[in-house]
Amino acid sequence: MAAPRPVPNEDPQAPALHARAMDNLSFIRDTMERATSFTAVPGWGSVAMGVTALGAAALAAAQPTRERWLAVWIAEACVAAAIGIAGMARKSRSAQSVVLSRPARRFLLSYTPPIAVGALLTLVLFRGRLDAALPGMWLLLYGTGVVTGGAFSVPVVPLMGLVFMAAGAVALAAPPAWGDWLMAFGFGLLHIVFGFIIARRHGG
Repeated sequence: MAAPRPVPNEDPQAPALHARAMDNLSFIRDTMERATSFTAVPGWGSVAMGVTALGAAALAAAQPTRERWLAVWIAEACVAAAIGIAGMARKSRSAQSVVLSRPARRFLLSYTPPIAVGALLTLVLFRGRLDAALPGMWLLLYGTGVVTGGAFSVPVVPLMGLVFMAAGAVALAAPPAWGDWLMAFGFGLLHIVFGFIIARRHGG
């Protein structure tokens, strides 16, 4: 009768090797996430934002008081923000990615401060009756937010921000009567054009 074979002892280094492999996988995953661009900038959402901005520009130009003019543009900013957030969430779901991934967080952390500054300066300039400076300031700071946030996105996004900044510089130097038209060009036409480019090249 053959003697039973001895059961080999488990390798004492196996748990350590497993832990090391998991650490390496975690490092690789973290590195890939850092290197990934934020691609959930909504193309068709930007087009929709541009369409609503064109309507807002026409409506704002017809307002009889500065208070109503400002109310129209604040309402448009809220509508555009809602469209943008919904568009990003929809695009992230369609790409089967996390909505607030690390690239998305870095995009938002870079994009948000100029927008917050713009909101505060709106109050200051409106109280000082410097309404004529608002279109240029809005375009400049929005463009700044798109450029800084776009550093973590596809190249067309920071390019869009630079064009917005150029439009803002023109608006600051232009006659006050051009304000709504330049807003229509910036928040309306530029959103539509660049949104269409983003949708075609990087998905809707």
